[in-house]
Amino acid sequence: MWSRKELKETAKQQISQNHWKAVLVALVFTILCGGFGTFGPAGGFAGRLSDSDSSQETKREYYEESLDDEIDMVLEEGALMFFIILFIILTVIVLALLLIVLPLDILVFNPLEIGVSRFFTRNLREQAQVKEMCFAFDRNYKNCVRVTFFRDLHILLWALLLIIPGIIKSYEYRLVPYILGECPDMEREEVLNLSKTMMHGNKWKAFVLDLSFLGWYLLNGMTLGILGIFYLNPYICQTKAALYATLKEQYLQSGKISD
Repeated sequence: MWSRKELKETAKQQISQNHWKAVLVALVFTILCGGFGTFGPAGGFAGRLSDSDSSQETKREYYEESLDDEIDMVLEEGALMFFIILFIILTVIVLALLLIVLPLDILVFNPLEIGVSRFFTRNLREQAQVKEMCFAFDRNYKNCVRVTFFRDLHILLWALLLIIPGIIKSYEYRLVPYILGECPDMEREEVLNLSKTMMHGNKWKAFVLDLSFLGWYLLNGMTLGILGIFYLNPYICQTKAALYATLKEQYLQSGKISD
């Protein structure tokens, strides 16, 4: 069994021993990875005039009303065209960003996540070095990219069904970057299954652990992010690494995770 208090105490202690390197690693990861209607115009003229009521005054009123209606129609059509053009422009921008961000996420951000996870895992035992961030780029980079890609794909496909299954899957595969940080040669199915096994019975507790930082997030907002840079971000990263280390120890000792 593990408790949130124990994990947080461990994280605080380890951060204090290697504070500035932890701050730098968490800051770089946060900066780079973030730790990314139907319109219908109204038509037609209002009102009709009979042949018997065709005085000059009536004709003038008729033309004025017709002119006003035509102006309104032009304005409505212009507004519709404006929103259509705006929608097209925004769509093009989003697609362009996806074409840029998606390859970066797959080829750069995911390997960086593995390196950051390795840094904070090693920081539990020793004063880890900042160079650990680049671990996945030097050790079986292709396998790391492939495994994290399929992890993200599985989460996305489950999220398309319903949001809740996607969240559950994200917690099942939460330990993937930590496992790859220690075993970059491990095959995809083995990594995913191992993370799923280690998180069995611990997903809800991990979710509650994340919620326990809500007060810190509010304080971070009050300090305009300064608290996050110098304390909160490394604190959260170190706590998550402590969770992985605890679950790993339980798994190695018993071969299963206690509920």
